[in-house]
Amino acid sequence: MSLSIEQKEHIEDVIISCLRSKFQHYKPESNNMPFHFRLLGKDRMALYSFIQSLNTTFGTSIFEPVAVELAKNNFNKVEKQYVIGDSISEGCQNTIQQIMNNLTIGFSPDKRKEIEVIRKAASKGSINKMKTVKVDLFLETYDGKQYFIDMKTAKPNISNFKDFKRTLLEWIGIALTNNPQAEVNSLIAIPYNPYEPKPYERWTIKGMLDDKYELMVGKEFWDFLGGDGAYEDLLVCFQNAGITLRPEIDQYFANFQNG
Repeated sequence: MSLSIEQKEHIEDVIISCLRSKFQHYKPESNNMPFHFRLLGKDRMALYSFIQSLNTTFGTSIFEPVAVELAKNNFNKVEKQYVIGDSISEGCQNTIQQIMNNLTIGFSPDKRKEIEVIRKAASKGSINKMKTVKVDLFLETYDGKQYFIDMKTAKPNISNFKDFKRTLLEWIGIALTNNPQAEVNSLIAIPYNPYEPKPYERWTIKGMLDDKYELMVGKEFWDFLGGDGAYEDLLVCFQNAGITLRPEIDQYFANFQNG
């Protein structure tokens, strides 16, 4: 299965629109770097600065809308920046804390087992209000399975991995407090593997994520959304968008040569 012509065109439009908008609003940092400027040129330094800035917005500006476009023909419901709710049972909160304690002292993560112990606690204790971050990408299959996906950069900050794991568990707790019978999973998605051809190990070595049920990287993630072949089609879309934009990119940074 590959992407339709309409999907490919829309994805390319999303990429092109994002970059054009970035050019219109982007202003390079005004740091004086006399040695770098003379060695590499102001245009190359401006391009480097632009790439660094673009990396911070790639997720929300490009990857999220692209993910929605890929998934919408294969899932019953698809939504980005999904508000999951603000109510969780005391039983879920206590269970989540116990899971986190166990992982901290060396227990191996097992997401399916974690979901089931949270499910058993969903109706216990009082219902508490809590704040949680929005789900980057919410999916519901035609048979009712729900996925809460946290989309991260290729090299997320390892110092926050405990917070990310807790968030994934809290999303499960909120969903099961609302409906203890729901079929749910929460996971982290990484858009590409910077370590290829080696496996992605940045998270799993920390013993927090179940790499089979709680992590999707690169091709696995995009093909999950769009079907077999979606990842390769997506790479072609980015390539085509780059070809379309290349004259504009070259002209934009040529302005910095003598700046």
